[in-house]
Amino acid sequence: MSSAEVDAYLASLTHQLKPAVVRLREAIMASDEGMSEHLKWKAPSFVYDGEDRVTFALHPANRIRIILHRGAQQRDDTDDFRFDDPSGLVVWAAPDRGVVTFSTIDAAADAEPALLELIGRWVRA
Repeated sequence: MSSAEVDAYLASLTHQLKPAVVRLREAIMASDEGMSEHLKWKAPSFVYDGEDRVTFALHPANRIRIILHRGAQQRDDTDDFRFDDPSGLVVWAAPDRGVVTFSTIDAAADAEPALLELIGRWVRA
């Protein structure tokens, strides 16, 4: 379910890649009925099964970063957690925390199908 809070935030957003942010937000929300959203870190964040799992990082305004994480708290199984990324989109900051970065609208559009597949598997991992 989309959020009026996120709608208002995006309406006032000043960002070089805003069209890509809006498009990716819509695609992520449409990708799974179990997805909901709110604001976290001053950007849209996506919740699945009651936990924040995917969050935009929109500063600086010349790129979009999409953070894949496993909730607000470090989990007990972090050391054993593994996730396969055949797309090669993710730069891993930790075994259970990755970052996907786009610096152009075209790059985000080109990667959208792979990103949605990745997010679909990520939120269930």
